[in-house]
Amino acid sequence: MKTISILCSLLSFISLSQSSMSLVFLGDIMGHGGQIEAAHDPKDKTYNYDIVFSQLREIIQKPDFAIANLEVTLAGAPYTGYPQFSSPDALAEACKNNGIDILLTANNHSCDRGGKGIIRTIDVLDKLNIAHNGTYKNPNDRRLRNLMILKKGDITVGMLNYTYGTNGLKAPKPTSVNYIDTNQILLDIEQSRNENLDALIANVHWGIEYQTKPNKFQKKITDFLFRNGVNIIIGGHPHVLQKVEWDKEKDQLVAYSLGNFVSNQASVNTDGGMMLEIELEKNNDILKIKNAGYHLIWVNKPTRANKKVFEVLPCSSYPAKKQIKNPEHLSRMKIFIKNARKIMSENRNVKELNPAVLTD
Repeated sequence: MKTISILCSLLSFISLSQSSMSLVFLGDIMGHGGQIEAAHDPKDKTYNYDIVFSQLREIIQKPDFAIANLEVTLAGAPYTGYPQFSSPDALAEACKNNGIDILLTANNHSCDRGGKGIIRTIDVLDKLNIAHNGTYKNPNDRRLRNLMILKKGDITVGMLNYTYGTNGLKAPKPTSVNYIDTNQILLDIEQSRNENLDALIANVHWGIEYQTKPNKFQKKITDFLFRNGVNIIIGGHPHVLQKVEWDKEKDQLVAYSLGNFVSNQASVNTDGGMMLEIELEKNNDILKIKNAGYHLIWVNKPTRANKKVFEVLPCSSYPAKKQIKNPEHLSRMKIFIKNARKIMSENRNVKELNPAVLTD
C-alpha cells in the first residue's frame, strides 16, 4: 500500500521511503455529458465513477506514482460536458479511490468556469489530498506549488505542467494557468535547479486534435525542453495516440500523446489510449530510465440495467467475451488495437506491455 504525504512549504512534496521509483501516466480524463449521466444515481441523487477505473485499478496502484490529466473543472453544479466542462466531485473521488496520486490541471479546459472554477477545482483536490499542479489560486499559490517534487528514498524528481492555451478564455487575476511560454519555462527550470533534482518531467498539453503524428510545434518544444534539462516529456490533448521515443544514449523520453483515458468520444482512434509505465533507477548518484512500456486501453460503453456504463478496459483482455458481450463492441476494440499498433510502430525503444493476441 502506497503512503503519500504532501508538505506545502516552499514546494509540494510527495514522499515515499523506498530506493527506486516507478511511474504510470494516464491520458486525458474527460467529462462529457454522457459520462455525467452514466455516473448519476437518480434515486439518491449522487454520482459514482468507480466503475470507470475498476478494471485497471491494479495497474494504476502498482507503481509508486500514478499521474493523469484532469481535463475538466470541478466547479460545482450545474454539471456540464462539452464545450465547457464541470464534473461532479465524485470524478476526483474515484481517481483517488482507484490509485491516482496526481492530477494535472493545465489544459485547454482549465478556464471553462472562470476563476471560480479554477479555485474550486483546487479546493476539491486539496480536500481529497490529491496532489496537483498547473493551475493556481494566486501568485503565492503558484510559488508554493508550481514545481512538484516526487521523492522516494534518495531519488528526487521534479514535475511541471503546461498547456498551449485555454480555448480563448483567460484566467482572471489572481488565478493563473501555466502556458507554454518558453521564457517562463526557462525561469521554472532554472528555479528547479535549486532543489538538487535527479530528473525533471514536463507534462505538456499540446498538438492538434485527432492527429496521430506530432506536429512541428510539438517537436520544437520537445527540443527546447530537452536542451534545457528536462528528461521526460509526457504529452496530451490530441485525444488520439502519438508515438513514444526513448533515446537511451541521451536518457531522454518523449510521449507525444497518451490519447484519451476516458471520454464519450467515439470517432476513429479516440475511444482509447495508453497508460505509460516508466521505471527509474539510480546508480552511483546518477538516475536513468531503466524501463519504459505501455498498456493499450479502450473505453467500453455497454448498456446494463437500461443504462449506459463507462468502463476502461486493458486491451490485453481482448477477446474477453464474458466482459464484452456485445460483438460490435468487441469489433470496435479490435479496430482500436490494430490502429494503435500501427501508430505505435513508430515508437523508439518503447514496447506494448501484455499485448493482446487478436483473433478473427
